[in-house]
Amino acid sequence: MYKSGIIEMALQSKLIVYLAIVGVLALMGGIIFYASLDNDELALIEIELTNVKLLDVNTVNNQAKFEVTFLVTNPSDKTLTVSQIDFQLYGNGELLGSGLYSTADIALPGRALFVSGAEIPLKNIFVISKSDVNSEIYEDVINEKITSFSAEGNIITQTSWSETEKKFKTGY
Repeated sequence: MYKSGIIEMALQSKLIVYLAIVGVLALMGGIIFYASLDNDELALIEIELTNVKLLDVNTVNNQAKFEVTFLVTNPSDKTLTVSQIDFQLYGNGELLGSGLYSTADIALPGRALFVSGAEIPLKNIFVISKSDVNSEIYEDVINEKITSFSAEGNIITQTSWSETEKKFKTGY
């Protein structure tokens, strides 16, 4: 009888452990499901290239520095942040280079919050080297002869529970 009691307790202990594991897995599944409910609203984010402004031309290093401004709009009901915008910038249809706006190194509470209906301009420094583009295009860029700019890339938005990546293409 003593031996059967030990066996019975051992079986009960195993059952409790198995139930605990199943419970934890169910809880994790519930958290993932709850987090995914934000994804559709995060995908509603709108991004528009509004300005590309020449800041400086370095004739020694043959580099031009620009300020690229994206207007980001949140039409959803969720409050979110933008953690990254990676993009290719085009001038008059010619590729000028790649750029990156990133707040990945800033904690979520320290980033700009996009509440429902918010429109916030996000500015980024973009550097073009003469060695990276056609010299004719570089001359047009530094002499401000580019009449249209466009950008395409990805924008990553986040809430405290979820993260979504969206492709975009915009220009003026």
